[in-house]
Amino acid sequence: MTGDASRPLLRVVRGEPTAEELAALVAVVTAGAAVTAPAAAPPPSLWGRPVLRSPLHPGPGAWRASGLPR
Repeated sequence: MTGDASRPLLRVVRGEPTAEELAALVAVVTAGAAVTAPAAAPPPSLWGRPVLRSPLHPGPGAWRASGLPR
């Protein structure tokens, strides 16, 4: 719906619509453009970043140490 400033956004090809009819048409077209606009993607989750996780050290007592706060 973006365009050159010298070109009109809409052009009436046939008939003579009233100002109210043109206003209704513009409202419907702009509402439709707002609905079809893509939404911004959510930021990626930080849970998947390996730098934020501590390494696992398997061995005797590891299961007990995994529940203890560091």
